[in-house]
Amino acid sequence: MSSSRPTWVAGNWKMHGSLAGNAALVDAIQKGLKAGITGEIVLCAPFPYLDQVSRLLSGSMMTLGAQDVSQDAAGAFTGDVSAAMLADFGCRYVLVGHSERRRLHGETDEKVAEKFGAALSAGLRPVLCLGETLAERKAGQTEKIVIRQLEAVLTLYGAAAFQNAVLAYEPVWAIGTGRVATPEEAEAVHRLLRERVAMKDSSIAAELRIVYGGSVKADNASFLFAQPNIDGGLIGGASLEAKDFLAICHAANF
Repeated sequence: MSSSRPTWVAGNWKMHGSLAGNAALVDAIQKGLKAGITGEIVLCAPFPYLDQVSRLLSGSMMTLGAQDVSQDAAGAFTGDVSAAMLADFGCRYVLVGHSERRRLHGETDEKVAEKFGAALSAGLRPVLCLGETLAERKAGQTEKIVIRQLEAVLTLYGAAAFQNAVLAYEPVWAIGTGRVATPEEAEAVHRLLRERVAMKDSSIAAELRIVYGGSVKADNASFLFAQPNIDGGLIGGASLEAKDFLAICHAANF
């Protein structure tokens, strides 16, 4: 990882958690973190637990994130949660375009881009998730897919928007499957994404944090994070166990 880009590791709890379980998990993570951490650790909790986790993280070195956001600022959108609401609960980051939102809820590149903009407008830092399916990879379409997803945001907001954002490459075929891209495969896509942003603004591209998500575990994290264009991870299942999540955080060379 570049020494000029601060490392970023996020735990995405997905639809897991309970009041008691959250308290125990956050406490265990905080107690296990090494002193002198210079990177950033984010916990992305489900909507109902944002208030609890915000209070648990108060005064800690960790930051609160949400898992989704509405593209609309307000209105008759029952069940949606606006970026301003997330900010009220102390969120600093929010995931947009997670593969499960794209796949299970039919979110298009255009809708994801609108959510990205809504987050920025409320002072949140969007984490733009993008990645290809196994069929798309086998068809040699990885580059085409991730560039298309990235361009949907670049076209609307330009490279400047990424001064306050994170990119997360999460190959769909590696999420929750136990499969993981090799460090070389992941690095190739991360490099491609950075080069694409650099075509618009090289200075922003150089500082942009691009993280990997897709079955990151303690035993492969150090190899992935050693790549020059991989600046950390978006961690799913492994973030539900304090021991596993801590091992990944420490592998990020904080």
